[in-house]
Amino acid sequence: MDTTSYWADSKGLPSFGTLKENSQVDVVIVGAGITGATAAFLLKKAGYTVALVERGTCGGFDTINTTAHLTCVTDKPLHKLVATFGKEAAQATWEAGRTAIDQIVANIRAESIECEFKWVPGYYHAPSKGYDKAERDSLREDARIADELGFPAEFMESIPWIEMPGVQFSHQAKFHPAKYVAALLRTIPGRGSHVFEKTEAGKIDEEPLAVHCGEHKRIRCRYVILATHTPLMGKTNTLSATLLQTKLFLYTSYAVGAKIPEDLAPEACFWDTDEPYHYFRIDRRHGFDFAIFGGEDHKTGQVTDSSKAYERLERTLGKLMPKARVTHRWSGQVVATPDGLPYMGESADRQFVATGFGGNGMTFGTLGAMMAVDAFLKRKNPWAELFDVHRRKLIGGTFQYLKENKDYPYFMLRDWLGGAEGKSLKAIKRNHGKILHLNGRKVAAYRNAFGKVTLCSPVCTHLKCIVAWNDAESTWDCPCHGSRFAATGEVLAGPVEEPLEKLEAEPVGREINA
Repeated sequence: MDTTSYWADSKGLPSFGTLKENSQVDVVIVGAGITGATAAFLLKKAGYTVALVERGTCGGFDTINTTAHLTCVTDKPLHKLVATFGKEAAQATWEAGRTAIDQIVANIRAESIECEFKWVPGYYHAPSKGYDKAERDSLREDARIADELGFPAEFMESIPWIEMPGVQFSHQAKFHPAKYVAALLRTIPGRGSHVFEKTEAGKIDEEPLAVHCGEHKRIRCRYVILATHTPLMGKTNTLSATLLQTKLFLYTSYAVGAKIPEDLAPEACFWDTDEPYHYFRIDRRHGFDFAIFGGEDHKTGQVTDSSKAYERLERTLGKLMPKARVTHRWSGQVVATPDGLPYMGESADRQFVATGFGGNGMTFGTLGAMMAVDAFLKRKNPWAELFDVHRRKLIGGTFQYLKENKDYPYFMLRDWLGGAEGKSLKAIKRNHGKILHLNGRKVAAYRNAFGKVTLCSPVCTHLKCIVAWNDAESTWDCPCHGSRFAATGEVLAGPVEEPLEKLEAEPVGREINA
C-alpha cells in the first residue's frame, strides 16, 4: 500500500537550492504551494522580482495532498450562505471560485501546461446511507438559488451512478495539481527572481522590510506574502497573530485512491451532504479508471488511530464500488473558519495572508494569490471586503458586490475563459443560440426557424467581452456594458457600433482541451 499522495507518483516537481547570500526583490513569498507559486508566477509576469521561499521542498504539503477538485461549490451550502450573508455575498463567494478556475485555465493556456485539466460536472448529493425530505428539499433549494445567481444547476431526483437526490453543477473541473504547480515553478527563476527550498523564513523586519532566513541571511523587499496555509506571525504583534490563529480550525482529512473497472462511474466530481462530508472524483486511465475518495475529517490531533479513518473510508468505498482495489492512502489538512469564508488580506502593513480555504484549497488558494497581487499593486479587488482578515461580521444583504464590481476586469476574464455550452452544432435547437467550441475556437452559433446556422465571433466589438444568448429576446447581449446584437450579429443597441464578426460555417483551428 502506497502511503503517499497519488499525485506524488508522477509529480516531477523541480528542485531548487537554498538561500546562500543576502538578496533583494520586490516581493518575498513564503510557502511554495499553489498560493505561493501562483502569486510568484503572476507577479513575475507583471514585471516584478520575487523570492519564493519554502522551508521544505516545493509543491507544498497541502497542495500535494489535495484531491484537486476545482469547484465554486463551497463547504457551506448555498442556502446557508444566503441566509447568513445575503444573496450578493453568497454570489460573490461562488464567483470567487469560478474566477479562480478561469485564472487556472488562463495560466494553463499561457504556458501550455500539460496537467490533465478537464471540465466535468460536479454532483452535490444526499449521502448513500440515506436521506429525509428536508435533505431533499435543501438540495432542491440550492439548485434554485444557484441557477438564480448565474451558476447553471439542475436538481435531479437520482444523480448518475450514486442514485440519490442531488444537484448537477455545470462547468466544474479537475486537474493534476503537482504537474500544474511544477510548471508554474519552472517559470519563476531568472531576471532577478528566485526560488529557495529548504530555507525557513523567520523574523520579518519592519524598516527596511526584510525577511530573515536562517540565522544570518535575509531578503529585503517591498512586500511580503504569507502563503503557508496556516499563517506565520510575520511582522504582526503576538496578540494580533494569535487572534487570527484562534479563528482557524484545523482538520485532518483522509483520502484513498483505487483502481476501478472502466466506465463504472461518470468522469465527474461528487460531494455528499453528510457531516463530515465525503468527496469523490473519477479519472480515466489506460485500461482502468481511478477513483479518489475522501472524508472522515476530524479536528487535527484529536484522533490518534488514523487507520480507523482509512478503514471506514474503504468500507464505504467498497459498498459503492465492490471491485475497487485500493492502491494509495494519504491525509491532508483542511483549515476552516467560523463563518465558512476564507481570510485573505493584509494582516499588517505590506504583509498579505491567505488562509481558511476549507475544502476549496485549489480555488481559494489561487484566488488568494490573485488578491495578494492586487494588494501589492494597490489595485481594487472585488473580494477584499468579503474575505477581509479583520472582518467581524457581514450582515446579510449589506454587501454591495454587484453594484460595485459589475464591470471589474475579472468578469471579462471569466466570460473569455469559461466553458462553452457545447462542441457541436447539434446542440442548437431551431430559433436558439449557444456559445460553442468548434474546431478550436469559441463561436456564437444561431439556428433559425428553417434550420440555417449563422456563426459569429462571440467577442463584443465594443470592449472585447464575450456575448451571451438572450433566449427571451433572441439576441446576443454583452454582459459587460449592455450592447445588444441580433441573432445574426447585427447591432441592435449601443454603446457598440460595429456588428459581430461573421465566421465561416466550419472554422478551422486546433482543439483546446481547457
